[in-house]
Amino acid sequence: MLIESWPASEAAWARAKKSLAGGVSTGMRASMKPHPLFFSSASGPRMTDLDGNTYLDHVLGWGPVILGHGHPGLTEAVASRISLGATYGAGHALEYEAAERVVAAIPGVERVLWSNTGSEANQVALRLARAATGRKRFAKMLGHYHGWSDTFLLGYRPDSAGSVESLGSAGQLDSALSDVSLVPFGDLDAAAAVLKNQESDIAAVFVEPVLCNSGVIAPPEGYLAGLRELCDATDTVLVFDEVITGFRLAYGGAVERYGVQPDLVVLAKAIAGGYPVSAIAGRASLLEQVTSGVVHAGTYNGNPVVLAATVATLEALGADGIYPAFEARGQELATGMRSAIAASGVLGAVNQIGPVVQVLFGTGDGSTLDQFFAGDQVFYDRLIVHLLRRGVFALPGGRWYLSTAHTADDVATTVQAFAEALSATVGDGPGPA
Repeated sequence: MLIESWPASEAAWARAKKSLAGGVSTGMRASMKPHPLFFSSASGPRMTDLDGNTYLDHVLGWGPVILGHGHPGLTEAVASRISLGATYGAGHALEYEAAERVVAAIPGVERVLWSNTGSEANQVALRLARAATGRKRFAKMLGHYHGWSDTFLLGYRPDSAGSVESLGSAGQLDSALSDVSLVPFGDLDAAAAVLKNQESDIAAVFVEPVLCNSGVIAPPEGYLAGLRELCDATDTVLVFDEVITGFRLAYGGAVERYGVQPDLVVLAKAIAGGYPVSAIAGRASLLEQVTSGVVHAGTYNGNPVVLAATVATLEALGADGIYPAFEARGQELATGMRSAIAASGVLGAVNQIGPVVQVLFGTGDGSTLDQFFAGDQVFYDRLIVHLLRRGVFALPGGRWYLSTAHTADDVATTVQAFAEALSATVGDGPGPA
């Protein structure tokens, strides 16, 4: 039976807007179609909304819920900590026990700093790089996302005039653009032109090793290694933003998968299975600067409850067979979606790396940032409403996540719903051709 409407969620949103700005706790949720949904519970790969509808969840908290909802080991670890106190304002064993797991997992990592969000962690990484190099500016790749701060929300999405080399928010200072060099992803020549120009004053290069935020686009062959060589030649700090890829593409993240070691790795999302924690990990000489002048503060850094979740999540992800299963489920989902798109006759593409999938319509093969920006989001927004009606919860923008709780049967169910929803969307009216 198709879901026709969501009256309880609509009522909850109307009530929320009277006290909560926009009716949502993060602006991203306001873009959910047909309107933000409100949920009452979740278990494994499924969530239940206020109207009692149950969905296969491919949003997964926008990525963090890598073990599925209510994972027994994770839930037990958190529950056992809560009665022992929420936070201490002092050291505790979980700080180093969790850090030891990160050091053991990611090649080249020697030290860890705990923080709370990816936005915070990237700010800390830049401060460390500036302190180490004595330089002020940084380079980032067009379309890459490193958080919502004034410093980093640049060159992420086209502005109203179609320029990507722009600020990302109202209220952001124009001067933020003076601190950054924006470089096309995959273009080593462009990166070299910036890094080898001493007047650029570049302290660090920030890059999503896989461009997950804008199309799930893999790095070209040799690109990450080329960035490593350029940074070595120019004494520039190389930072992998692995907020999405960390502990998702492999236990050692993109560092393990692609065999290139950055100086710093920024982690969040999957590292704690849905609990709010982030980390900056990497070379001891950079991170130990917090003992000699670099300020790294935060009342909630190293919170014992979230680090209990971190230890439990990393223990679960370290089990045999996790990442081969992720790859298999991701390929099954992508293959099924490609077949459905081919049968529908619409123009579309599907990218997949591990348990992350991107769907694009009205574009080419989806291999470039320009194609991602050119994708038909209006058509996709219509599609995700038809998916909701069939019990599948998907993100706006086209990115899909899988958790360890998703089975082959769950993927098959999702593919069937995708095919039916795609047919219904095409039936609604003109779409990509």
